[in-house]
Amino acid sequence: MTMKYQIDALLNAGVKSGAVPGVVAAVADREGVLYEGAFGERALGSGNAMTNDTVGWMASMTKAITSVAAVQCVERGHLKLDEPAKNICPELGHVGVLTGFDANGKPQTRPPKRDITLRQLLTHSAGFSYEIWNTDMQKVQAALEIPSVTECKNKALTLPLLFDPGEGWEYGINIDWAGKMIEKVSGQSLGQYLQHNIFDPLGMTSTAFHINADMRQRLATTHLRGPDGDLAVFPFEIPQQPEFEMGGGGLYGTVGDYLKFLRMVLNYGQLGGERVLTPEGVVSLGLNQMGDCRVYNLKAAIPLTNDAEFFPGIPKSWSLAFQINHEAAPTGRPAGGMMWAGLANSYYWVDQTTGLAGVYMTQIFPFADSKSLPLFYDFEKAVYQSH
Repeated sequence: MTMKYQIDALLNAGVKSGAVPGVVAAVADREGVLYEGAFGERALGSGNAMTNDTVGWMASMTKAITSVAAVQCVERGHLKLDEPAKNICPELGHVGVLTGFDANGKPQTRPPKRDITLRQLLTHSAGFSYEIWNTDMQKVQAALEIPSVTECKNKALTLPLLFDPGEGWEYGINIDWAGKMIEKVSGQSLGQYLQHNIFDPLGMTSTAFHINADMRQRLATTHLRGPDGDLAVFPFEIPQQPEFEMGGGGLYGTVGDYLKFLRMVLNYGQLGGERVLTPEGVVSLGLNQMGDCRVYNLKAAIPLTNDAEFFPGIPKSWSLAFQINHEAAPTGRPAGGMMWAGLANSYYWVDQTTGLAGVYMTQIFPFADSKSLPLFYDFEKAVYQSH
């Protein structure tokens, strides 16, 4: 069965069954695009069809792009992986480690044992977290009136650490700080830096923090799956006049654009004659960069996410940009695969061993959705079966 026939049938069935309102997916190897398909609607009941050029909220798929930009800055001598990050962003020198709360609910902190580094930020081992998977951070935010990072206010980044830098893995606001470091050394906004150094060279014409008029015409709506399992339109948008551009989750873009980014990785740093990273830099994106720390199951602390872990039981670490699976995954992805996801149930992987990359986008909350995530796994399985 051809890849196109198999994946078309699978994704179409996912829409017909009501598992997802709409989905766009694409696959590539080093030479070019192997598959593209779009099914369903941009907004449930709208009659507005999902298309290959539909724009969606990339959410944490933004992280890999910001991380690659940071590695680019390291290669160009503007940033260093293992020097104190406070040398670039002095605010990072004042971050404490949370020890508890006093009788009035005010957070108590102590100085960290060591300085935060860019390597720790890129591997999520600095100690920062997100309130959506951590109730202590919710208490901190309530006590100190700190907004959620999705509001893109600078105060959102004033959270304490959960542990000393380098002593664990915790998913959080790390890449937003990496974005701030890029801004400091480049003298540009993060969006400008990414535009000049990643989007323009790779021909990613529909990816940006700011949704322009052309992108908005193709924009898909976010949906929420209720307790009854039914989906409803649930409008959500990242602020379009933000205090800072959120390197950890602010980008909007298309599946096709993201696939260009992944093909650059597959081709060891270049695409179409444009070089973004050195081959050595790309190799570092496929290696564990956090020592003995391991990725673990994220426990939901708000209804916008379910508990989240890819391939439970398989050890996973983090490179300078991606989660790495240390053993073969049940989808057919070999050990050493790179992947991550976005909060509205968009997912991707890139696999240097087989030379394959895939991107899958729906716009659904909660994260790790009971129907969209299995559909992604089935999509990936179909890719490996038919390749």
